[in-house]
Amino acid sequence: MSKPNITFLGLGIMGGGMANRLLGAGFPLTVYNRNPDKAKPLAAAGAKVAASAREAATGADIIMSMVADDGAARAVWLGDNGALAGAKPGAILIECSTISPDWIKELGAAAKKKTCELLDAPVTGTKPHAASGELTFLVGGSAAALEKARPALAVMSKAILHVGPAGSGALVKLLNNFLCAVQAVSFAEALALIEKSGLDRAQTVEILTQGTPGSPLVKTMAARMTTRDYEPKFLMRLMAKDIGYAGEAGKQHGVDFKTAACALEVFKIALAQNLGDKDFSAIIEPLRKQ
Repeated sequence: MSKPNITFLGLGIMGGGMANRLLGAGFPLTVYNRNPDKAKPLAAAGAKVAASAREAATGADIIMSMVADDGAARAVWLGDNGALAGAKPGAILIECSTISPDWIKELGAAAKKKTCELLDAPVTGTKPHAASGELTFLVGGSAAALEKARPALAVMSKAILHVGPAGSGALVKLLNNFLCAVQAVSFAEALALIEKSGLDRAQTVEILTQGTPGSPLVKTMAARMTTRDYEPKFLMRLMAKDIGYAGEAGKQHGVDFKTAACALEVFKIALAQNLGDKDFSAIIEPLRKQ
């Protein structure tokens, strides 16, 4: 059977690697990015580059988006030049961005009017996982739509988890990132104290990372913070955005995310110090300056 035509919208740190995996697997691929320069490597490898999201989506069987936030997603999907304006009836829409459940609800309603089906399928993993096809998809939506999309998702992932109806993927991803952010802040505070108190840093960090607190995330933060390696794997400003979305989702369900609020205040300080485009492990730097 011929492979479905796929459109990919958004070629940033994650999207570029994901789109390259699809192209390498032989899927007919059309891409769109607000900055067309990011599409040049894919064009050289055989992808078609569209001038608008609407043009990119025209004729596609599957339309995928990986952008920064609700605002960027709304801009790429809706409006006269948005992907939905070009989507054909029966197309499967896959929103891979880390966004709010409210946006998924809005997009789902718009998709239904176009007789399209929406999957919200955010991912866990960072830039290297996107490039190597080792992401995990957290999928909300119908099982039938997921089975149609599975071959495309499979070339980008090590696991595809169906977590419930539309909106479930977005909520699980926000919980995931909220917990990562809180752990990053707590370890940054611990490391700042280690460094300022005169403790043997290497020994103390080893005790913490090899003991009960040593989650995979804490171990990753320890390596990046101690070496000050802040090459972006996951941008500071995007993690701050996700903490905010998680807090809002909590409020809607009657849960007060106090630790999210505390973590967000620390992230806001880092953003004010122009660290937004660094890896979120750079959250340690404002604490070192205190």
